[in-house]
Amino acid sequence: MAAACQAWAGAPPAAEALAHRLDPDARPRDREALVRLYAGAQDRLLWSDGGRPTTQALALLHELRLADERGLDPEDYPGNRLARQLVDLVDSPGPGSAAWADFDVGLSYAALRFLSDLHLGRIDPASVGHNLTVDRGAFDLPTALAHLAVAADVDAAVDAVEPQFEHYALLKKQLGIYRELAAEAGLNDLPPLPRRSVKPGEPYAGAAKLAHLLAAVGDLPPSGLPPSDSPPPESMTPALVQALKAFQARHGRKPDGALGARTFAALTRPMAARVQQIELTMERWRWLPAKLTSAPIVVNIPQFRLFAFESTEDSESRMVQMDVIVGKAFAATQTPVFTADMTYLVFRPYWDVPYHIALKEIVPQARADPASLEKHQMEIVRGPDDSAVVMPVTAANVDLVARGVLRVRQRPGPNNALGLVKFMLPNSYNVYLHSTPARSLFAESRRDFSHGCIRVSDPVRLAEYVLRDSPEWDRDKILAAMDGPKSLTVPLRNRIRVFIVYGTAVALERGDILFFDDIYGHDARLWQALQARRPRPQPRQVRNAPVSRWTKSDLR
Repeated sequence: MAAACQAWAGAPPAAEALAHRLDPDARPRDREALVRLYAGAQDRLLWSDGGRPTTQALALLHELRLADERGLDPEDYPGNRLARQLVDLVDSPGPGSAAWADFDVGLSYAALRFLSDLHLGRIDPASVGHNLTVDRGAFDLPTALAHLAVAADVDAAVDAVEPQFEHYALLKKQLGIYRELAAEAGLNDLPPLPRRSVKPGEPYAGAAKLAHLLAAVGDLPPSGLPPSDSPPPESMTPALVQALKAFQARHGRKPDGALGARTFAALTRPMAARVQQIELTMERWRWLPAKLTSAPIVVNIPQFRLFAFESTEDSESRMVQMDVIVGKAFAATQTPVFTADMTYLVFRPYWDVPYHIALKEIVPQARADPASLEKHQMEIVRGPDDSAVVMPVTAANVDLVARGVLRVRQRPGPNNALGLVKFMLPNSYNVYLHSTPARSLFAESRRDFSHGCIRVSDPVRLAEYVLRDSPEWDRDKILAAMDGPKSLTVPLRNRIRVFIVYGTAVALERGDILFFDDIYGHDARLWQALQARRPRPQPRQVRNAPVSRWTKSDLR
């Protein structure tokens, strides 16, 4: 605040008023940005001309008041209060420059926070335990705001500040759809299940209401609805079962067409909670680079899915996609949210058993039955790498494993816990991608079974993808290496950026949206962090609340 006042010391009255209007509670970077903004404008007002608001000011106020359409909270940008202030200015006989300056800086400050939140996100991902080291590039807020003040199309200028991903735009479109669904009272108030599960063909008192719900969310096509002059369904008809299967598939449930407890819970979850899932996922996508500079690999943890991009565009047809298994939903085994570079892969890898797993699982088994190590193709070794010396399995050496002096590894082979290939992205968590002999687990709809690493369902296809810059590594050579006589490390010619992310709502190009369970509780923590950003003495306003005495003619 003091720096801002010094910057405008001795300035003309309007500039002095601008200095005094700066919010004393504003972040230093925000105050600095405002000082730079008005210094670049030679201390001229940006949002009014001749005692009238500019077209851009009116358009910006509209954007602030409808910030929820972009997944933000309008209360963070006091568009309604600023609009009322503007109405008072227009109605007042000859308000002075200080009054217009007060409005000008207030609008600039709100817009600065609005643009920053849209481009960078509202909170630092590190504050909720994520390690997203992302090169965001230069984003000059004062310049962006100055451009907004003269933009021919304010809406398009704001669009350009948001993440430039197709799937972000698709998610924003779904946000509008689900806000409308949330506004329909009682849409998913289904009667309780009469028994543990209602199977295809069985009667259900809520069949008609279920049909209405599934039609509303797009899973039941119009052709599946009974004619208006026909009686409503009273049982799980074939059309209703097919629609329910589509709903189950979109919500991470096994698509069996049966109305069981988990499916019923997903159907009756408040639509406002679905809106919140979309908003939280949009917030997380803002933490990523505004524009990709290389084709990445993305793993979405709650979706249990991997996406390997063929280009920097997020086109579904140009992605290698496969199911994955992630860490169990316990604090010590969750797969972390982070970024790293994949730099090499190892065929027929050893599994170097992490110390905490060795101490908790391997050591007790070896003490009870020393032969258990050999049964699982494990060995005690001294040394940090694959050339480590194999030690005999003795009680003394097992004790040295427990003390961290020696370590345990599993020999390469088809029964190795890492399968026949691992994909290395050096990171502080010691988390990487690998194949697995436990193939049956991929048939499960919820796949959080690992100790934190990510198991991939199609390791051969992923190896082809990561080695695509090395033409000599064709599919036959990859298969030969996976079935070879020894471990083989292959460095990548070009490192690949890997994003391990967490989004519980994903919009697809075909027009529907997928929802996933908050398996690690990250959504709940992020929501709490957003609510804790500032005190909220007033209840949340109803969006689009009319501004007192505001008419178009007033502001022309």
